Amino acid sequence: MSKAKIGDVAREAGVSLGTVSNALNHPEKVRPETLEHINAAIDRLGYVPNQGARQLAGGTSRVFGLVLPCLDHAFSLQIANGVQAEARRHGYDLLIASAGNDDILENRYMRYFLGAQMAGVLVLPMADNAWKPPVQTPSIPIVYLGIHGKTPGMYVAADNEAQGRAILEHVHSRGAHRVAVVGNAEFASLSLRVRGICDAARELGVEIELIGRGDWDSASDGFVLGKWFAERYGGMRPDCLIGLTDVLAAGLADGVLAAGKKIPEDVLVAGCDGNPLAWGGSVPLTTIASPGEEIGRRGVQVLVDLMEGKRLDVLHQEMVEPKLLARMSTATTRIARKQAEPVALNLGEYL
Repeated sequence: MSKAKIGDVAREAGVSLGTVSNALNHPEKVRPETLEHINAAIDRLGYVPNQGARQLAGGTSRVFGLVLPCLDHAFSLQIANGVQAEARRHGYDLLIASAGNDDILENRYMRYFLGAQMAGVLVLPMADNAWKPPVQTPSIPIVYLGIHGKTPGMYVAADNEAQGRAILEHVHSRGAHRVAVVGNAEFASLSLRVRGICDAARELGVEIELIGRGDWDSASDGFVLGKWFAERYGGMRPDCLIGLTDVLAAGLADGVLAAGKKIPEDVLVAGCDGNPLAWGGSVPLTTIASPGEEIGRRGVQVLVDLMEGKRLDVLHQEMVEPKLLARMSTATTRIARKQAEPVALNLGEYL
């Protein structure tokens, strides 16, 4: 069976070649009823546009590539949603690759997207403190998401220092004076959260104990440490535990409860990354929500600015402010508990 061509689609739909081309590349320029006829003709004929031939003929790609470290964390899902929505608003399609937390695979996907001559590429690295962007291809813009820039490049990230500062200020306002911060700060974002927590603690006179143990994605690590803290005697026990991620914080809360202590009466517990996938514990968790969807949207906006020739700094860094979600795990009064109790929390807002 021979492959259908664009001319076959035009004849089948009773329109010109130019109208079919607009339907494929600029559907917003085509009347809805005409677009419906063209799409029906495409379906009947099984027409598939040859994007490679189109680019060889001098056309331009209308596709962005997005490389994510994983798809098992709400932050990645939020970013993907933001990128998708903003890309569509500007008339671009989106291809997503998940690297499975493998930096070699991450680089391979990025090289693939660049070699495929995408209109632009967005990357959310699973970055440690030594991460640096690879050499960029000048003809194709790249924007790095969720990472703070130290070398030339385009970056859009949550203000992780502000996240740490805000969560410390919140628990201090709830009466915390001895705070244990739990988590292995192996990634730059986690290190910045620790810095924000420590800076705020010095200003407020809060005693900080840093426990550099617990993998960011391990609730079981949090459970062991939460139980250990809760079983300390008297003045040795912190009055608040902060997990550098919500997964760790959820584990901390379970450990505290397993030791026979109450949250928040005996110990306050808080997370620090706004991951709804970790909110299924017995105590609703206070956290700081990283605005992943807004980071994705602004990343696309930077790509579009670059493609339109706007001049940006060689090192362009945009910071997005976090949002505090005060919930039961840090509510210390009857009124505060009533205000913090999430009667019908819309997880879709954060996913």
